[in-house]
Amino acid sequence: MRKWLLGAPLAALAAVAATDLRQTRFPILRTFPVLGHARMALTAIGPELRQYIVASNDEERPFTRDQRDWIYESAESRGTTFGFGTDNDIEFLEGYPIIKQRTFSDVTLSALPHSGQQLPLPPAKVLGAARGRARAFRPDSLVNISAMSYGSLSAPAVEALGRGAALSGALHNTGEGGLSPYHQNGADLIFQIGTAYFGVRDDRGRFDIDKLVALTEKHPIRAIEIKLSQGAKPGLGGLLPAAKISEEIAAIRGIPMGEDCASPSRHTAFSDVDSMLDLVEDIADRTGLPVGIKSAIGDMTFWEELATAMVPRDRGVDFITIDGGEGGTGAGPLVFTDAVSLPFRLGFPRVYSVFAEAGLTDDVVFIGAGKLGIPENAVVALALGVDMINVAREAMLSVGCIQAQKCHTGGCPTGVATQNPWLVRGVEPTAMAERCSNYIRSLRRELVKVAGAVGVPHPGLIGPTDVELARGTRDSHTLAEIYGYGDGWGLPGPDDARAVTEIMVAAGVAEHTAAITPPGVEPD
Repeated sequence: MRKWLLGAPLAALAAVAATDLRQTRFPILRTFPVLGHARMALTAIGPELRQYIVASNDEERPFTRDQRDWIYESAESRGTTFGFGTDNDIEFLEGYPIIKQRTFSDVTLSALPHSGQQLPLPPAKVLGAARGRARAFRPDSLVNISAMSYGSLSAPAVEALGRGAALSGALHNTGEGGLSPYHQNGADLIFQIGTAYFGVRDDRGRFDIDKLVALTEKHPIRAIEIKLSQGAKPGLGGLLPAAKISEEIAAIRGIPMGEDCASPSRHTAFSDVDSMLDLVEDIADRTGLPVGIKSAIGDMTFWEELATAMVPRDRGVDFITIDGGEGGTGAGPLVFTDAVSLPFRLGFPRVYSVFAEAGLTDDVVFIGAGKLGIPENAVVALALGVDMINVAREAMLSVGCIQAQKCHTGGCPTGVATQNPWLVRGVEPTAMAERCSNYIRSLRRELVKVAGAVGVPHPGLIGPTDVELARGTRDSHTLAEIYGYGDGWGLPGPDDARAVTEIMVAAGVAEHTAAITPPGVEPD
């Protein structure tokens, strides 16, 4: 018996060694049979080893341990304070944001509610007002859920995000995969139109505006977003691996089972700026809704042509969502994920500058995306001229994501980004909705606290001279200096600034000891 117990493992190892020596696929196994498997096993679990054992609080990407911990603590509605000073290596960090507090200010903050409680924080601008859209509105929340399709995410995850958005008063973007039953849980929606026109296309895959109009009449859709590109795979369109396509997803999208779903890289409903604006105005006229575009930033010709075409003010987009090249929740080729399109802090200022020079910034609501769900990143974006912030991966983290980076495999261990029936059991929508809502409220609360430190009643009034980017401890420059912003750039117009100040004072979040005139805004 003992000989058998000893001999069986040896025989198994010998069989593995014989197989390794004969195979030609892996040189490491031909050279080091059996032992090579140990190396391959360690490589396979390398991300987990780094995440749990090796990496420091600030080393991991795309989100560091500190950033994930802040989201997790916020989602649990626990304290988000940290002790003993920063552990960031500020002596050597490039582009480290420094927010400049004011010693004296006319603005003071009232006692802020707990992070789990509702905090009014609308954006400074009204969506669709500049172009007189029939259904223009001011969103309740400056922070909203970014575009993530059912298919890319599991049904319970989409439902949790939708319920969380409803609880926190945030908007929920459907993503390009169409409107699923799991989006319909009380939140106001932004319906995204991608290049494949899922949910609003005819039998030949072409855009069908009648279907879009019918959709907006039946569901709480507050705005339409036309996706030109996104940060993770600009110029490629969407990609949903076959492993993540269920029969329900195939039915919603109108696609076959068992095949990767790759959306076209460009739209067929328009071919240039002129025809795109014709479509925007047609959709706005038929639905009454604000209509905008989403894009990652590459060549600037498109944006220059768009601004020029909008100067007569007879046509134009109501909002522009800028996605940083560092963004992305789904599958994409590594070269596109790493090297195609500009990071947010490079791309957004270039687009904003084009519209500022054309005198159009008050006509457009600017929305930013790409790791902006962390307070300091959000403050930088707001200071650069962003009016609203979309969160995607941060929202995923709030409902259980652990940054396993297996979104593209269909094997997400937490059930957030997979369609595997066993794995999706891990996401309980009601409980995760509370976590998502808590996270959004905590982020808004942090932004209000920072605004109070800077001396303004609303974070949208933090300007490009209020934030500097440091190069270690050698030197630093304001955002205005770095990105060449002119006087008044990056701030909402006087009417919008005054209106949002009045909202914050009326809500009891901010108090004003003088007239309600935000810093930098001339009184009437």
